[in-house]
Amino acid sequence: MQFGVVIAEAEHFLSFSEIHRRRIPVLLRGPAGVCWLSPRQERPSLHVARDANDLPGTRDQEGRLARGSKKSGSGSKGGDLGFEAELFKAADKLRGNMEPSDYKHVVLGLIFLKHISDGFMAKRAELERDYPEGVEDEDEYRADNVFWVPKPARWPHLQANAKQASIGKLIDEAMLEIEKLNPTLKGVLPKDYARPALNPVMLGELIDLISGIGFKSDDGQSRDVLGRVYEYFLGQFAGAEGKRGGEFYTPRSVVRTMVEMLQPYEGRVYDPCCGSGGMFVQSEKFVESHGGRIGDIAIYGQESNHTTWRLCMMNLAVRGIDADIRWNSDGSFHRDELPDLRADYVLANPPFNVSDWGGNRLREDVRWKYGTPPAGNANFAWLQHILHHLAPTGTAGVVLANGSMSSTQSGEGEIRQAMVEGDVIDCMIAMPGQLFYSTQIPVCLWFLAKDKSNGVAKDAKLRDRRGEILFIDARKLGHMVDRTRREFSEDDIAKIADTYHAWREDKGYEDVPGFAYSASHEEVATHGYVLTPGRYVGAEDIEDDDVPFAERFATLRATLEEQFEEGERLTSVIRNRLAGVHS
Repeated sequence: MQFGVVIAEAEHFLSFSEIHRRRIPVLLRGPAGVCWLSPRQERPSLHVARDANDLPGTRDQEGRLARGSKKSGSGSKGGDLGFEAELFKAADKLRGNMEPSDYKHVVLGLIFLKHISDGFMAKRAELERDYPEGVEDEDEYRADNVFWVPKPARWPHLQANAKQASIGKLIDEAMLEIEKLNPTLKGVLPKDYARPALNPVMLGELIDLISGIGFKSDDGQSRDVLGRVYEYFLGQFAGAEGKRGGEFYTPRSVVRTMVEMLQPYEGRVYDPCCGSGGMFVQSEKFVESHGGRIGDIAIYGQESNHTTWRLCMMNLAVRGIDADIRWNSDGSFHRDELPDLRADYVLANPPFNVSDWGGNRLREDVRWKYGTPPAGNANFAWLQHILHHLAPTGTAGVVLANGSMSSTQSGEGEIRQAMVEGDVIDCMIAMPGQLFYSTQIPVCLWFLAKDKSNGVAKDAKLRDRRGEILFIDARKLGHMVDRTRREFSEDDIAKIADTYHAWREDKGYEDVPGFAYSASHEEVATHGYVLTPGRYVGAEDIEDDDVPFAERFATLRATLEEQFEEGERLTSVIRNRLAGVHS
């Protein structure tokens, strides 16, 4: 169910015909308090409260008011929808005037500390029960991929001292000790909680808040609750940071689409610009949800932003994912940390249209098999870097700006033509706008395949797809979750992925006008090697209902007049109710 909220000063009067037609709840705020108008009933009802928190209903995961839903307290052990949203809302209240870009490290660092402490304490309890002599043996913990946490760094100790003025110093010391005893975390954890800008009272309240997050959900699945919280918080902080948030976070529905299409069941997965690791988390989720085990895929990545690399390492550790993630400030083009890696799957969301990527220093690079990318735009450098790292039967999914499908500047058209003729492009998808926090423009997905002549996806044999490209126009899919951002539903993702699988596995695929079309390379050539799906899929078939235009217009006009009358009636009701509030 979609909800919306309209906020207005109580002394202003609005026409509510559209609001009533769409059954949108209305919140009005004025000097007498807050009013909640529910037009979902036959006769609108008006509730009065001192503030919005007293109104009937709570907020859903995007912070929108929703009637009739039960509140899930921040102390919940997880599993209930809205739990992460309630927790984030509570944590955000403690932020004060701190910038989200700074605050996220404070909060996520504490969530991570709680996670590894809970994991340690759970393993310790198991040893005390089954093998008491091994309780203080660090190797017993490391054998199960559990971090060793010294006593001063354990969560109960920090929680007991949460109200002390020195709590920031205690947290920093805990982080230092954990890094010292666990080399894989060296340089990963934030260690500036004692800085003067951080209020120790706020830190103490955050510790109390995070203490309510259970390490195990009610059904006993470990890692899941804290992993959900960490992932949700990353997304919310990305939204709060806007454009900068896109540097470390790819929206979940975009990642899910790519993962469901490529189906990384087992093998090597690589991301040359891995951000906070969302591609890896969703890949592991895919494996587990389809009967595999965490660890069936080997994860490799590189990131040039050290702060983002730290977020990634914590994100993967919270999920219990072992990975080889490299960092250097030069980036994947100029200092490839994994030059010999040939991956079975590549999932990447590189920065769009980067102009200062240092291409002039790489004019004769071995990776540019299909043409030297322009020094003023890195899009085709990313595509060829990814192709270079694919195994002989590897496949890749890449997010790029729409311009990459049609640009002819600085030789990009020739590179695209060479990639088509080289038969490495498997599928192109046009995505709707407003999917990303960092940009409102629509993007596209490139799906590449090193060898389209055969292959296997889990148990399904792939057909010979040489000389063909599948085009999917997904611009009409998705729904708005708030005023500025769109998401795909499970059905949207399934529609895209199932179409691709039916096409490449030869399982009853048919072109769908306005949505999907399988084009030959000859057809692509007639379009000048422009790969925009809209050029190929055509217009959607529209069923003719045989109703004459004059009759249809008369019906629509009558409906509109009824809505005008209802709008006037609602306006009158609201005026009368508001007059009662002020009196």
